[in-house]
Amino acid sequence: MIKYFIGVVVMSLSSAAFAACPDLYNHQFTTLQGNKINLCDYQDKPILVVNTASKCGFTPQFETLEGLYKRYQSKGLLVVGFPSNDFRQELASDKEVGDFCINTYSVKFPMITKTSVTGPNANPLHKQLIAITKQSPMWNFYKYVILPGGKQVYAFSSEVDPASEEVMGKIKPFLK
Repeated sequence: MIKYFIGVVVMSLSSAAFAACPDLYNHQFTTLQGNKINLCDYQDKPILVVNTASKCGFTPQFETLEGLYKRYQSKGLLVVGFPSNDFRQELASDKEVGDFCINTYSVKFPMITKTSVTGPNANPLHKQLIAITKQSPMWNFYKYVILPGGKQVYAFSSEVDPASEEVMGKIKPFLK
C-alpha cells in the first residue's frame, strides 16, 4: 500500500513538473555525442545559447565559451552550442563538427546536432528566441542569454565577446 502511494505521488510530481515547464524551455535536443538534453531541466539556471560554425572568423570564441562553461557550470550556467550552416561556414557532418570542436578547442559544453537557426527552417527554440528578442542571428556566434524562468532574454551580436561585461553582467547575478 505504501509503495503504491509513493508511486502515485512521484508520478503526480513528475507530471506537475513537466506541465510547469514554460514553453521556452519545452525543447529536447540531441548533442553531437548522442546525449539528450532537455531544457526544462535548466529552467532555473541562466543559459547562453550560441549558433556556431567551424569555418568562421568568430570560431575562436569556442575557447572563450569553453572557458565560461568550465568556470561557471558548477554555479549553474549552461552554455549550449547550435552548429548551423545557415551562413555556409559549417562542416558537412555532425561527426566532423564534433571532431573539430573537441580536437581544436577541447569543447565539452553541449553542442547540439546541426540545425538551422534562421528563417522558416529555424529550430523551434531559435524561432522562439527570435520572436521574443525581435533579433534573428545575423551571422555565426550570435548569442542569446536566457535568464532563469525565461522572464528575460537578451540577444548579442557575433562581435560581442561571450565573456564581456555586456554578456556576463546579465548572467552573473544568477550564478550560485
